Amino acid sequence: MSFLRFTPLYKERVWGSRRLAEVFARALPADGKPYGESWELVDRADDQSVVAEGKYAGLTLREICQKHGRELLKADFDPSRPFPILVKWLDCAERLSLQVHPPATIAPSLGGEPKTECWYIAEATPTAGVFAGLKKGVTRQAFEVSLKNNTLEPLIHRLPTQKGDSIFIPSGRLHAIDGGNLILEIQQNSDTTYRVYDWGRPREIHVEQSLLSTDFADFEPSLNPQGKGQNPFTFVKDRLFTLTRHTVEKGRSLNLPKLPSASILSIVEGSLEGAKPGDNLLIPYNESVTMAALTDCTVILTTNFL
Repeated sequence: MSFLRFTPLYKERVWGSRRLAEVFARALPADGKPYGESWELVDRADDQSVVAEGKYAGLTLREICQKHGRELLKADFDPSRPFPILVKWLDCAERLSLQVHPPATIAPSLGGEPKTECWYIAEATPTAGVFAGLKKGVTRQAFEVSLKNNTLEPLIHRLPTQKGDSIFIPSGRLHAIDGGNLILEIQQNSDTTYRVYDWGRPREIHVEQSLLSTDFADFEPSLNPQGKGQNPFTFVKDRLFTLTRHTVEKGRSLNLPKLPSASILSIVEGSLEGAKPGDNLLIPYNESVTMAALTDCTVILTTNFL
C-alpha cells in the first residue's frame, strides 16, 4: 500500500496554544507563539500542502491534481479542479468567535464560498463544548437586538463535548468552538468565514454578511450519533463527503478495500504501522489498505468527496 503524507502548515491563532506538540509530538515553530490550526491537506491559492516524502516529494497538492489526478485521485478526475476538501487540526485553548459560512445560494453574491464542515472531538477538557444553531424560539429580531446590546450568548445553543463526539456544521449554521477542544475538522475547500459576534472582544465583525448567511430556522441541532458498539460506524453521509470511524485493537489490522476514488485516513488516536497519531494520509484510489495497529487506534476515513 502507498499513501501520500503532506507537511503541515501551522497557523498562529490568539485562541490556540502549543497542544499539538504535546498530543502529537509535532515540531511546532520554536517561537513560543500559540498555534491554533494545522492545515493538513489544503489546495488554496495562498496555501498549498506539499508532499513530504516518497515518489511525489516536493509536489504541491495542486500539482498532484493537475499532473497525477487521474493516476491517484480518480480515473476521470478533472485536472482543472482544485482538491475539494480541506483537512485541519484545531487546538482551541480559548473560545472562538461566533461565526457563520454562507450557503451556496448566497455565497457568490457576497464574494465568498460556501463552507460545510464537520468537527470530530479528539480531546476535550471537562468544561469543553461547542455552540451550534439558535435556542428554540429565538427570532431574527431578538437576535439583532441582543447583538446590538452585546448580550447574544443566552440565545445560542451550546452542547457540552467529550472525546469521540462530532457535529455537522452545514453552511448557514451559526457556530463557535468553546475552549478546551482538540478537533479534527473536515470541510469544503473554502476559507470564507463571517464573524458575527466575539463575546465582547474588540475584533472585526461582519454583521451584514452574517445576517444574510444565517439560517434563522436552525434550532438546537444535536451532536452526531456515536454508534457505540458499531465498528466501523458512518457518522456523516452528505453529498460533499462521508465520514466513517474505525477502531482497531492493538495487534489487529485496519483493512480497507480498494475504492473508486481517493480517500483520506486521519489518525485521531493511537498508532498504525507507518502512521502516527495526528497523521492525515491521502490514500490513492484502487489501493487497498492493510495496516497493523501498534496500539489501540481510532481513525476517521473520509470518502466520496471527489
